[in-house]
Amino acid sequence: MAERLAPSTRHQFKHNGQVVYEWDQTFSEVNIYVNVPPGISAKQLYVDISTKHLRFGVTPNPPYLNQDLAGSVKASESYWTLEDGVLHVSLTKLDDGEPWPSALSGHLLDPVAQQADTQRLMLERFQVEHPGFDFSQATFNGQVPNPRTFMRDL
Repeated sequence: MAERLAPSTRHQFKHNGQVVYEWDQTFSEVNIYVNVPPGISAKQLYVDISTKHLRFGVTPNPPYLNQDLAGSVKASESYWTLEDGVLHVSLTKLDDGEPWPSALSGHLLDPVAQQADTQRLMLERFQVEHPGFDFSQATFNGQVPNPRTFMRDL
């Protein structure tokens, strides 16, 4: 049922007009995508994922990215793959439903994109909690609540 909802939008972080990485998020994951140079194999990459930090690069070079995460993750449940020249880092959120304003600290989305992500995560939560209902056409009026905390104390 959750597949009926609007797909996650890949956000781009650019530096000097070049895409450094792309990222998206679901209710329980943040995914980071990085194009690696042609001819690089998985054995040549190093990727270190900790609760609040991500570091990766090509051996023996300095890290391509060495940055704090915008939220906390379950490092033992997070992983990475290399497929068709794209490094995909899948980070399992420590707090399901927590909307991240960016994948990495300091690379914030604009407020409109943040609101759209929060709305999509809220609808994803509703879909998981109520699988018999179709939320694909649902909309919110006004400020969208935080999907992690909304009505959890009832």
